[in-house]
Amino acid sequence: MKKVSTDKAPAAIGPYSQAVIIGDRLITSGQIPVDPATGEVPGDDITSQAHQSMKNLIAILEAAGTDQSKVLKTTCFLQDMGDFAAFNAVYEQYLTEKPARSCVAVAALPKGVLCEVEAIAEL
Repeated sequence: MKKVSTDKAPAAIGPYSQAVIIGDRLITSGQIPVDPATGEVPGDDITSQAHQSMKNLIAILEAAGTDQSKVLKTTCFLQDMGDFAAFNAVYEQYLTEKPARSCVAVAALPKGVLCEVEAIAEL
């Protein structure tokens, strides 16, 4: 198992890696909408936060030598399922190949953010 790390996505805030490579697969940790340059959450709306989560995910994919066209599966966590349509409008701008996906509502996310996205991708 090889660990993946980049300063273009937020550092892990716990005992985990941004992503790991196993064989020809990349498995990312969940990416919350924290700007890696400032450590701040960009805005308090789902659109701003979804864009940042996706940018963080893309940065990790690129650090591992792959890209969004190779994403096989995502899991998306929303603090409010009422944000589903707005989240999807952002998500589909980044993952145009339409990988398999699960999307669930959760009671709370780290730092009080509105969304989190994790992925499995081919290398």
